[in-house]
Amino acid sequence: MQTTTLVEMFDTAAARYADRPCLEFLGRSWRYRDVARMVAGFAAGLQSIGVQPGDRVGLCLPNSVHYVVSYFAILRAGAVVVNFNPLAVQSEMANQARDAGVGVMITTDLAPILERTLALRDAKAAAKLVICPFASGLPVPKRIAFALFKRTMIQPIPKGEITWGQLVSHAPGRAATAKPDDLALLQYTGGTTGVPKGVMLTHANLTANAAQVRAWFPASRPGEERVLAVLPLFHVFAMTVAMNAAIGWGAEIVLLPRFEITQLLQALHRRRPTIIAGVPTLYKAILDKGATPDDLSSVRACISGGAPLPHEVQRAFEEAAGCKLVEGYGLTEASPVCFCNPVAEVGRPGTIGLPLPEVEAEIRSLQDPATTEPLGTVGELCVRGPNVMKGYWRRPDDTASAFTPDGWLRTGDVGIMDENGYVELVDRIKDLIICSGFNVYPRAIEEALYTHPDVVAATAIGEPDPYRGESVAAFVQLRPGALATPDALRQFLRDKLSPIEMPRRIELRAELPRTAVGKLSRKELRAELLATPSGH
Repeated sequence: MQTTTLVEMFDTAAARYADRPCLEFLGRSWRYRDVARMVAGFAAGLQSIGVQPGDRVGLCLPNSVHYVVSYFAILRAGAVVVNFNPLAVQSEMANQARDAGVGVMITTDLAPILERTLALRDAKAAAKLVICPFASGLPVPKRIAFALFKRTMIQPIPKGEITWGQLVSHAPGRAATAKPDDLALLQYTGGTTGVPKGVMLTHANLTANAAQVRAWFPASRPGEERVLAVLPLFHVFAMTVAMNAAIGWGAEIVLLPRFEITQLLQALHRRRPTIIAGVPTLYKAILDKGATPDDLSSVRACISGGAPLPHEVQRAFEEAAGCKLVEGYGLTEASPVCFCNPVAEVGRPGTIGLPLPEVEAEIRSLQDPATTEPLGTVGELCVRGPNVMKGYWRRPDDTASAFTPDGWLRTGDVGIMDENGYVELVDRIKDLIICSGFNVYPRAIEEALYTHPDVVAATAIGEPDPYRGESVAAFVQLRPGALATPDALRQFLRDKLSPIEMPRRIELRAELPRTAVGKLSRKELRAELLATPSGH
C-alpha cells in the first residue's frame, strides 16, 4: 500500500469529489467542499488557541458533523487525535486524559457528556475545552424541535468557554507538515490486563488500513458509494471502515448519532446506502424489526466486525437483504481490520476469512511464540503488515510483550488456519467480554462491586447473548447477614460503570468457585453456563 497521511487522503478526496455529498446527518447534507472548508477553518482555530504539532487533542463526541470535522482538523493542525468514549465513567476518562497528556478536549453540550468534560478540566486532566452545540449540526426543523422538546438534554455552555462557532469561522491557513510515519491517533484499549493503554497508530497505519478495506470491495464505485455510519466513530472499527475508508472512496457518509432501529430504517429509505459497517447486534436488530427486501434494496455489501457473527444471523440477513454480509476480524493494535471473508465470492461461514492485502498471518505456538505451527494446528494468531501499530504510548515493556521475538503482533486469540488461509477462532487468551463489539473488562466490574460494603467476593464473566454476542454476568458473594439484592447492587453500580459494562445478570451465591490456590475461578462459572443452555 502506498503510504500517505490522513490529511493528504482527505484533501485528495475533497478536491476530486468537491461537489459530491460527503456527510448526511438526519436530513442535513454537506458536500466535500463544505466539509473541507470547515476542516481548514477549524484547524486554524485550533492553532489560534495554541495547538501545536504533536499535541494530543481529545475527542469526546457522539457521531455528528462535529466529530468528522474535528478529527481531520486536529490532524491538519499536526496534532494527535485521542478518542474518548462519551459514555465512559469519570475516573476512566480522567486517567486516559492524564496518560495521553491531553491539552485540549473537544466535546458537546449534551448534558451528561459536558458535565464529565467540565469535571476533567476542573481536575486539571485537560487544560482547555472546545464545546460543540449538538443542535448546530441538525437541519433547521429538527434544530427547532430539539430546542423545544429536548431542552433537558442540553447543558448551557458556561460563559467564557471556547465554542465550535468561534473556531470553525477562522480563515483557513496552511496545513502543518506531517509525514506518514508520524503519530496520528492514540486509541485506548485495555489489552489483556484491563489497564488502559494508548495504541499508537500512525498516518501510514490508518491510511493503509483504509486502503486495505477499500481493496476488499472490488466492485466498489469511487464517488458513488454511500456508507451507513451508525456505530460510534470513536470506536476504531467504525472510524476506519465507516469514515476513513469512506472518505478514501469519495463516498457519502450517512451518519446517525446512535443506534436506534427506527432512525436507522428511516436513513435506509432516505439516503439508500450501498455499504453498511456494523456489529452482529445491528444486523439482528434489523431482522427483528422485520426489515423487507425493499428496505435493503440499495445495499450491495455489509461487513460485520467487533464480535463473532452467528451463522443463522448471517444467513437470514443475506436472504432478507439480497446482498453479502461478511464477517471480518481485527484488533485496535492493527488499525483494526486484518481479516475478512470475501465479498466477491463464497467464503467460509464460521471463520474470520482471509488476510487483507499485505497482511501476513501465522499461527504460533501457545508455549513459544517464536515457533510457527503447521496448518490445521491450534495456536495463537499473529499478524504483521502496514496497518500494525507503532507500539503502546509510553509503555515499552507492554509493547515488547505484544510482539513475537521476530516482530509479529500477537493478537491474543487462539485459532486454526486451513490450507486456503481461512482462520477459525476457537478461544481467547484475552480474558475479556465482548458486548456488541465493545471490549468489557471483568476486572473493572469486579473492582466496582468490591466497593460495596456487603460484597466479599465477585466474579464477572461473559454470558452468551443472542443479541449482543455476550452480556455481562456477575456472581457475587455477600458478607453473612447482608441483605443487598441484585437490583440494589445494580443501582449501586450506576455511577461506577458505563451502560455497556453494567451486568445484565447479577446472581448471589453463598460461595464462589475457586482454584486450588484459592483464586476465584472464572473458568468453572463459564463451564457451568455453557452446560446450562438457559443460562440459569
